[in-house]
Parts: sequence; C-alpha cells; structure tokens
Amino acid sequence: MSWIYILIASVFEVCWAVGLKYSDGFKNLKASIFTVITMILSYVFLAMGAKHLPIGTAYAVWTGIGAFGTAVYGIFFFNEPKELLRVFFLFVIIVGIIGLKLTSK
Repeated sequence: MSWIYILIASVFEVCWAVGLKYSDGFKNLKASIFTVITMILSYVFLAMGAKHLPIGTAYAVWTGIGAFGTAVYGIFFFNEPKELLRVFFLFVIIVGIIGLKLTSK
C-alpha cells in the first residue's frame, strides 16, 4: 500500500507544480487554492507512504515522478522544449524510479 500512497502523492505533486504556473504568482485565487490543497494532499500521501518505505527511496520516487510528470505536462500544454536529449533524460528519471522500486522492500 505504501507504493500506492507514493504514487498518489506524486500525482498531487504534479498537480501543485502545474498549479503554481496557473496561479500566476498566487494572483489567480482559484488556481492558488487548488495549488495549496494539492500541495497538502501531496505531503499527506508522501507521509503515509514513507511510514513503511525508506525515506530516501520514498522521497526520490515522489520527486522523480513529480518532475517527470510536470515536465511532460509542460511539453504538451505549455509548449516547452521537446528535444530528443531532453526526452531521453526524462526517461532516465523513469529508469531510476524503476530501479529504486526494484531494489526496495
């Protein structure tokens, strides 16, 4: 169940990171509220997942999925660069996450 919590926390991390962009420096009230709520939920689920996983693994997977998801969202919705080398390194993050999952209890 801990891995499910980390996955849920990671999805909420992508949500709050993207929410920061839409909040326009916390000038957009709806986006700001969304950002704060998803930030809290992300931390809550991270804490739940970290109860039974090494904190270094839980945190690395949480941030890795969050970074990957946020970057992919940026590519599709904010017209961010999608050069081959950038995409390659995004997949390196995924390989690292899989490696951490495979070598953890």
